[in-house]
Amino acid sequence: MKILQVENLHKSFGHLEVLKGIDMEVMQGEVVTIIGRSGSGKSTLLRCINFLEQPTHGKVMVDGLSVIVERHKLSRDQKQSIHEIRLRTGMVFQEFNLFPHLSVIENLIEAPVIVKRMKKKEAIGIAEMYLDKVGMSAKRNEFPNRLSGGQKQRVAIARALTMQPKVMLFDEPTSALDPELIGEVLEVMRQLADDGMTMLVVSHEMSFAHDVSHRVVFMEEGIIAEEGPPEQLLDDPKNPKTRMFLQRIIGEKQEE
Repeated sequence: MKILQVENLHKSFGHLEVLKGIDMEVMQGEVVTIIGRSGSGKSTLLRCINFLEQPTHGKVMVDGLSVIVERHKLSRDQKQSIHEIRLRTGMVFQEFNLFPHLSVIENLIEAPVIVKRMKKKEAIGIAEMYLDKVGMSAKRNEFPNRLSGGQKQRVAIARALTMQPKVMLFDEPTSALDPELIGEVLEVMRQLADDGMTMLVVSHEMSFAHDVSHRVVFMEEGIIAEEGPPEQLLDDPKNPKTRMFLQRIIGEKQEE
């Protein structure tokens, strides 16, 4: 079943056009990794899907809810649909964005209680379930400044899951981590994929893209230049720009 779709999606910042007509479909349970150079539009695409950035033009559909943007001003119905889409999409950023004055468990229940108006007891039960899932139950009462980067990111993943989204969006979730901490976050993401979570992942972690993704998308200058199964796109890319990008990434990894 198709759970996410964008059609002819454009996004401009002033005179700079960052997305130039993106068409994409994602099936329920599919893991899609998006790769590409810095500035190719990867993060902007994710932010337009959950309307952290309002698209300039185009259609976004998540879990049967659609918003078509044709002009800058949105109608009341469109704003309501955007609110519902945000509830269905969990977002994990490069930086962890945890509230420093709240404990781990308080970080997790903040949105369900305030946004979903969930009873606190129910929210705590759901939060504890997801903390256990990411291996952070023992840190439930700690504050973020007492956690490592990997632990903070696992808490951030649990916080997104506590809203019980239909789709998870990961925007370079390991890029701010020390190399020795990357594995623990990728392992949580692998587990989510195994559980059937629909995931869009912007990442340069090629081993994850190869082993976990159902499909890899290569973006270049605001368009999808190539996409396909990981064994095709990563091992035998057809587009010369894809090939050049992968050679550069492999070279950087070898230097590390």
